[in-house]
Amino acid sequence: MGRNPVSKEELDREILDFIKEGTGYDDEERFNNLALKEFAYQYYENGVYQKLCCSRGVSPGDISHWSEIPPLPTNAFKEAVIASFPLSETELSLLTSGTTDPHARGKIYRDRDSLEIIKLCNYMLTKEFVFPDVERMKIMLLVPSPRVAPGMPMAYGLEQAKNEFGTADSKYYITPNGLEVSELVADLKEAEEKGDPVCLMGATSGFVFFYNHCREQGIRFTLPPGSRVCDGGGYQGTFGECSRERFYEVVKDLFGIPVHYCVNTLGMGESGTNYFDNVLRDHLRGLPAGERYKCDLPWTRTTVVGFRTGQRMPRGELGLIRHYDLTNRATVLAVQTDNIGYETDQGFEILGRSANIPGYDVQLPGGMLKDWILGTGSGHPCSTVTDGMMKQGHPCSTVADGMMKK
Repeated sequence: MGRNPVSKEELDREILDFIKEGTGYDDEERFNNLALKEFAYQYYENGVYQKLCCSRGVSPGDISHWSEIPPLPTNAFKEAVIASFPLSETELSLLTSGTTDPHARGKIYRDRDSLEIIKLCNYMLTKEFVFPDVERMKIMLLVPSPRVAPGMPMAYGLEQAKNEFGTADSKYYITPNGLEVSELVADLKEAEEKGDPVCLMGATSGFVFFYNHCREQGIRFTLPPGSRVCDGGGYQGTFGECSRERFYEVVKDLFGIPVHYCVNTLGMGESGTNYFDNVLRDHLRGLPAGERYKCDLPWTRTTVVGFRTGQRMPRGELGLIRHYDLTNRATVLAVQTDNIGYETDQGFEILGRSANIPGYDVQLPGGMLKDWILGTGSGHPCSTVTDGMMKQGHPCSTVADGMMKK
């Protein structure tokens, strides 16, 4: 692949220094220079990615702007090992976001230094967008622990959040036996009585499942002011129809939590940064209620491209979401997703996956995956692992184990 002109140690140091400037930092030239440097490093270290770049006639000396860096489709992670470092240095491996499909499995590998960058970045973001007003609070997790679902990105990420922002009585409520409904109800009632705010975090499907149970039983809660919900993973309709707008109504009806205390998160194993809604942060800053969106960040660029052209769409128009993320040093900086969304003035919003929205072609721009790495897997988000765990008679441990089998 040729001699790499970029030092991994120097690159990591520069990325880390850039992220440490904080979420209010803005330096387009510095981002562009770092992105080009990271692209050059990955071009020489990652044979699969170099193959893609060569097929498109692009090498490090050919481009001058981050938007020209070739994106790798997320399905490629299911078809090949995508690593820009020796696998012997692997510190963590996570399953891709299509792992419940036996024909579309893969892993994302991180080495120690890249993992430290990702941890710092997501600590800063979780603090700013979910816990800007508190140091710690009780976190109630509607997701399996990493021990129950090893390799599941959401389980790993929420374990970090629990350790960094949760009090000692924070706990998981999805076990190998399913969702512990009675224990969750009892703990929520205790929170009501004590008047201590809590944070419920987990898969969107877990909240919908719990709401359906409580509605059947006539159970509602009025959680203390300052309580909040942080959900993610998408929702595939496993437990009935529930749009995003309906979800906020569900949270208010079930928990008494207002819409601006509901923060949706977009996280995916194929890209290191988690993207949070702006609403809670803006509310606590005293800003007027406005559009909900995932915020732009100094070390990322998110664009929305045409379904067939791959060209950037005007703000507000639907297309496929593409991430450029400096925290992805261990894999590839530019990731083309099959998520549908649109750009806003200060960020972007996601509507869902192309495979689950009628009327949209599931092929990536230009048929790049079909022509390049074989296969067009039709995987599902990792939240489907949680769905399976909550279904009666379907223990979660067998789902998680099955996900990891080759």
